[in-house]
Amino acid sequence: MKENIKYSKTQTIVLVLLRLVIGYHFLEAGFDKLFDPNWTSAAFLLQSNWIFADLFQLMADNQTVLAIVDFLNIGGQILIGLSLIIGLFSTWAAFFGALLIFFYYIAIPPFVDGYTFIDKNLFELFAFLIIALFPTSKIVGIDLLIYKLKKRQL
Repeated sequence: MKENIKYSKTQTIVLVLLRLVIGYHFLEAGFDKLFDPNWTSAAFLLQSNWIFADLFQLMADNQTVLAIVDFLNIGGQILIGLSLIIGLFSTWAAFFGALLIFFYYIAIPPFVDGYTFIDKNLFELFAFLIIALFPTSKIVGIDLLIYKLKKRQL
């Protein structure tokens, strides 16, 4: 991240709010899955309908692999959401969030059954990229505290 990030007050507010909203959405989604004893990604993976459909469906059919995918999905959503909310390593969290959303998108892309390339996953993917490319955690977040502590030690 750049050391001298210069955004206007309005830009900073909007970018921080975007980071918080996406963070909350991911944190809530992760906790919903965590506390639902019946949740599994199997149904989603079995619906896969594009070039990697066979791979995603194999993942759903293998209970060990499915358990790993479920753990990574739940844990990833919780850690990404928490990281964005508190502003700790939020650039990395945003890139990993974009990667996770990319996997959702390629598993069931909207253009296979329709005429559009755009769906909520694509919107969220670009929101994650905006958060990653226009970082605010060194302005408002724990990354600011870490940065100040490191600067003091030098």
